Amino acid sequence: MSARPEAGGDFDGTGGHDEDVHATDTADGGADNDGTHLTRPLPEPVRARVVEYGSDVLGGMRAGDLPPLLRRVARFEPRRRAKLAGPQIAAQLESDDAFRAMVAARVEQVWPELAEGLRSGVVPPAADPVAVAACAYLLRPDGWPDIIEGVHRELERQNSAREADQAAEALDAARRQLDETRHGHQEEQERLRSQIKSQRTEIADLRRKVHTERQRAKEATERASRALAETADRESETTARISALESENRRLRSRLSAAETQVENARRAVRTGRNADEARLRVLLDVLVDASHGLRRELALPAALDNPADLVAETEQQRRVSLGGLPDDDPGLLEHLLTVPGVHLLVDGYNVTKTGYGTLPLADQRTRLMNSLEGLASRTKAEITCVFDGADVDTPPVVAPTRRVRLLFSAPGETADELIVRLVRAEPPGRPIAVVTSDREIVTAVRRVGARAVPSTIFLRRMETHG
Repeated sequence: MSARPEAGGDFDGTGGHDEDVHATDTADGGADNDGTHLTRPLPEPVRARVVEYGSDVLGGMRAGDLPPLLRRVARFEPRRRAKLAGPQIAAQLESDDAFRAMVAARVEQVWPELAEGLRSGVVPPAADPVAVAACAYLLRPDGWPDIIEGVHRELERQNSAREADQAAEALDAARRQLDETRHGHQEEQERLRSQIKSQRTEIADLRRKVHTERQRAKEATERASRALAETADRESETTARISALESENRRLRSRLSAAETQVENARRAVRTGRNADEARLRVLLDVLVDASHGLRRELALPAALDNPADLVAETEQQRRVSLGGLPDDDPGLLEHLLTVPGVHLLVDGYNVTKTGYGTLPLADQRTRLMNSLEGLASRTKAEITCVFDGADVDTPPVVAPTRRVRLLFSAPGETADELIVRLVRAEPPGRPIAVVTSDREIVTAVRRVGARAVPSTIFLRRMETHG
């Protein structure tokens, strides 16, 4: 069954505006044997919770007791049954009193206080409105349509209040944006006025400069005319000097060609002498090498010596802090481990919940375990990480940032066992790590990397003792 909520709503029929609610062909206001019936369809959250309860009970029924229309989906996983056969389960609960009675008995077995309160006409003030409406629909105590109608109005009131808050926030944002726009428009107007004033001043300055430049251009034109006349006189003189320079250039090129020939001849002579010196040097080097080899053979020196890196001593590898000292079946094992400074406690979620309270639905198992771990973390201040298999969770729930316990779901294609081993290996050497699980494969894997395994039964016993 779904977990009992931490806070509830008001079911006295004082709800607000209407809300669009998804409805199926089975949730349009069923009638009981005494003629009581709903005036409108069940709210969508209540219908989904009722289908979830029916899906959980359907998986535990014998083949002979299964309704004919639901036999095909009875062997599916609970979440898959609720997702694929939700309308059929809802229709069967509405039309089959015997099936609804079995689901109601399961609800009464899991939540006896809530069932007793509904039968006595007292709705628990801290109960989840959705859970109250679902239980009332299945148990059908006196006045159950009024209870469901009150929940319907409360859900509508909450949605209306939320929409009103959103509208008020949007209105405030629009007002702030309008004020900012007006202020920006005024600043832009002031800026444009100042810019126009400065541009007018600049235009006046430019007009004065244009007049001055025109006078300068007129003077420059006169100077250019005089320069052209002078240039024409100098062109003839320049032509004569160019002819003289070309003749001198040809003479210098001839002398340069002769000099380059002499340099090449000198380089060739130097190269020949260098080759002779290199040949003599190679012969001398070969003689020295042969002499050193002969000396090594005569002194019987080894062929190779140790490299400097071979002389460096290997550093001792750091090991994890030992968490031994107590046997695995010792009741005080968990208390001992939680007193170790800096310990990191990893919890195999479904291994613990299915060992302690496996009859509950998976969602309720996760909620109950996380509540226990929150209390343990607040008392011991230890770092705690709880890992669940994410294969049966379409969208992992969002964890509140105030939680002290880290909640992780394995990614698609990865099991919770692999995620736990990966978390252990990610810790630095020297940090104490304890893993709560009774899975043999996980115990073997985490012990191999230096972590201590704690049986799930020891953990559950400690939770029951310390509440």
